[in-house]
Amino acid sequence: MPSICRDCGREVGEGISVCPTCGSDRILTHPELFDLSFAHIDCDAFYASVEKRDNPELKDKPLIVGHAGGRGVVTTACYIARRFGPRSAMPMFKALALCPDAVVIAPDIAKYKRVSTAIRALFAKATPVFEPVSLDEAYLDLSQGVRLIDRSPAIILARLARAIERDIGVTVSVGLSYNKSLAKLASDRNKPCGFSVIGRVEAPAVLAQLPVTAIHGIGAATARRLAEEGITRVEQLQIMPEAALVSRFGKFGRNLSRLVHGDDPRRVVADRPCKSVSTETTFSHDHVDFQPLAESLRNLAFSLEARLKRAGVAGETLVLKLKTADFHSFSRQVGLPCPTQRASVLFEHALPLLRREADGRAFRLVGIGVDHLVPAERADPPDLFRAIAAR
Repeated sequence: MPSICRDCGREVGEGISVCPTCGSDRILTHPELFDLSFAHIDCDAFYASVEKRDNPELKDKPLIVGHAGGRGVVTTACYIARRFGPRSAMPMFKALALCPDAVVIAPDIAKYKRVSTAIRALFAKATPVFEPVSLDEAYLDLSQGVRLIDRSPAIILARLARAIERDIGVTVSVGLSYNKSLAKLASDRNKPCGFSVIGRVEAPAVLAQLPVTAIHGIGAATARRLAEEGITRVEQLQIMPEAALVSRFGKFGRNLSRLVHGDDPRRVVADRPCKSVSTETTFSHDHVDFQPLAESLRNLAFSLEARLKRAGVAGETLVLKLKTADFHSFSRQVGLPCPTQRASVLFEHALPLLRREADGRAFRLVGIGVDHLVPAERADPPDLFRAIAAR
């Protein structure tokens, strides 16, 4: 049975429980260990881990990163704090009710970006094909002919995890499999400091025991729709013919039929282009009236214009985001006459969307964004503004 030591990254003999090289008992064994090349690496409680790295006095304390106050939410909770119930995106007042002894620190995004950049530099030493998903996680393609180190992907990943801990000062959890969705699933299995493997033989059985929300592409709305039909587990989807899933979900149904059996054709895409640009604000108190909502939206439109110009892109579709006082988020969108960066055009098309939703409900957040991005050179032709001025 193929085995490696997670601490020194060396291959060890079959049946050995303690590494003969370094004495570690962290031995990883799997029958397909040297046959898999897709990886997902996820930093453990990233923001909190960085703060604990920089302040050793916080090491054994429950730590929450987020903005304190009645409107704040948890950005990250360390694993000590999570024992008491706080989780990411939880309202801060609720998190502190569950864990009143927690230390709260405001997020330092600039610092986290620097740490993320340093981690990605280590990724680049292993493979040129890695796909960041956020500051704290990424997919890596370690296939033969792609990876830069002449070792098996499992050994590369073990050494990479140790290098991140040693050189950067944070820990990661690693998932290794034969496609992206299963690598992601594996990295979530034994956090923190985990290293899990899902092979081809076991994948259908592993998936069968999971809730449907574990499948890539099944969000809350689709899960509710399935639950209404009594479908809550992946095994129930596995026994359904592809035609039945297509009749329910159209094109996604065909893809879903593959995913539930462990077939994910997506590739790791390096330097994934930005697909949208947006900005939002959370109010210090809920707004019911249309006018303050519209004023906030106008200010956000100017902020969005600046972001689009800095990025050198324009958007073809406008998106309005709203969150009600009871934390229900939703969005509305509309196509634009042409790609734009201009705040006046953005606000003009967002305002009717807002007016339709401002029906007496209380809102805690408003946001505006664009997607279907194109190069800035295609934005705002002169005849568009003559048409607007003539209205």
